[in-house]
Amino acid sequence: MSSLVLLSVLFLLLQRPLSSFSANSEGNALHALRSRLSDPSNVLQSWDPNLVNACTWFHVTCDSNNHVIRLDLGNSKLSGTLGPELAQLPHLQYLELYRNNISGNIPRELSKLKNLISMDLYDNQFHGKIPKSFGNLNSLKFLRLNNNKLTGAIPRELTHLKNLKILDVSNNDLCGTIPVDGNFESFPMERFLAI
Repeated sequence: MSSLVLLSVLFLLLQRPLSSFSANSEGNALHALRSRLSDPSNVLQSWDPNLVNACTWFHVTCDSNNHVIRLDLGNSKLSGTLGPELAQLPHLQYLELYRNNISGNIPRELSKLKNLISMDLYDNQFHGKIPKSFGNLNSLKFLRLNNNKLTGAIPRELTHLKNLKILDVSNNDLCGTIPVDGNFESFPMERFLAI
């Protein structure tokens, strides 16, 4: 009898669409992010890991296949850190975490988000270096890291981003020369310096 139950469970699991497995892993990644953040305004209150998928949560946008494509958490009074779990959102296109109090290093794992179009991490407390691996984000058009506490040089690898239209790393503690290759020659100087 127990083997019949096991076969029935396996059959049901095989009938389940792959997108729901993906949605659950993306939900797990978002829940891991939530556990790293302090949320005094309860903007993440709807992020319930017991729900079937994260597409029903506030500040999360999904595509027609229930893949997370956008996180809109700008100006939400969040604090804490980011972790590598965000790399488990492979369809993410917009990461909007601006004007919070998030600190720590910017995870280099964000460079695995190959569909990322916009990364807005400005007006936070991030420190450490800008990951060189961000040069692999070929879909990236908007990168705003201004008004943080970032140090080190601007990675030359960013000059390889042919789609990059907006770059702002001003008001950090960066050093070294400003790259002038690729799209960088068209960016205004004030996007690199403290104003």
